[in-house]
Amino acid sequence: MAGTALDEVDQRILHELERDGRMSMRQLAETVHISRANAYSRVERLRERGVITGFSARIDPNARGLGTSAYVTLNLRQSEWLAIRPRLAALPGVEHIALLGGEFDALLLVRAEDNAGLRRLVMEQIQGIPDVLGTRTFLVFEEAWPEHDRAVAAPPAE
Repeated sequence: MAGTALDEVDQRILHELERDGRMSMRQLAETVHISRANAYSRVERLRERGVITGFSARIDPNARGLGTSAYVTLNLRQSEWLAIRPRLAALPGVEHIALLGGEFDALLLVRAEDNAGLRRLVMEQIQGIPDVLGTRTFLVFEEAWPEHDRAVAAPPAE
């Protein structure tokens, strides 16, 4: 839906759903000050247009037993990106993949139980993929989720 403008009501709906994806349509309609039928139709339209791509739970990686996180940059044979991407996505612990322009070709957010698990993931599994030419690993000490902090701190103006 790139390039399609969203009106103020759509933006408020998205804000509320980012804040609480389990919110009922009744509660969403009341919060945004629209009818329940309007809330249903707008959410469905946002889903059909690909603005809302799904609903999921945010999981605390530490509570899940994944206490070590890192960003891993990759240099790779760029012509093989379409073959490499699904192999990276299939690896346990790979949470996010981005194709980059610049010094590195790709960036991964990875999570593991501990440093030994991170070592196996990076040095054996990722570097074991043909056409991955090199990696650099940046250990994450602490994470913040700005969209969550914004959603909790201040609702949008009405």
